[in-house]
Amino acid sequence: MKKLQLIFVAILAITSMAAGSQQQKQTKKQKNTPLPEIAQTIPEQIDHDIGEMLGAWQVGDVEAMHKYYADDATWVAGTYDPPIAGWQNYVPKYEQSRKGVSSVQLIRKNTTIFHYGDTAWAAYQWEFQGFVEGKATTARGQTTLVFVKTQGRWLIVHNHTSQICPGA
Repeated sequence: MKKLQLIFVAILAITSMAAGSQQQKQTKKQKNTPLPEIAQTIPEQIDHDIGEMLGAWQVGDVEAMHKYYADDATWVAGTYDPPIAGWQNYVPKYEQSRKGVSSVQLIRKNTTIFHYGDTAWAAYQWEFQGFVEGKATTARGQTTLVFVKTQGRWLIVHNHTSQICPGA
């Protein structure tokens, strides 16, 4: 059971950080246009940010990951552990979960994004593959992220990640 909890904590961190699998094709004109000049819709921007945030997790770049989270963000896991409040409290849990984890691949799919004013939320399913303490591990689950637009940027203020139990 303890190993399953370790895996789940790693997955929670992964969903907060691994590379997103959804990429949008660019037209020939967009390929030649610098990124800041390309107008993106709110869902496109949030989808892009999720992918960047997950990419930062995959390489273990805490600072790059922090770029997408508010300092007072909260995290909820399906392990029945207490919620984590605040970036400074999340980082040690994230770093602990990364110990013994290697060759991580997280595939994000079925992402849906909604927004209302300066609030948005995204839900997606994920599949995890990697090694935990040298043993090949796979898992599946779901994540919901809540965003608030702050000073012109969409920041994650809440991350709720749940692993689907095997056989479900």
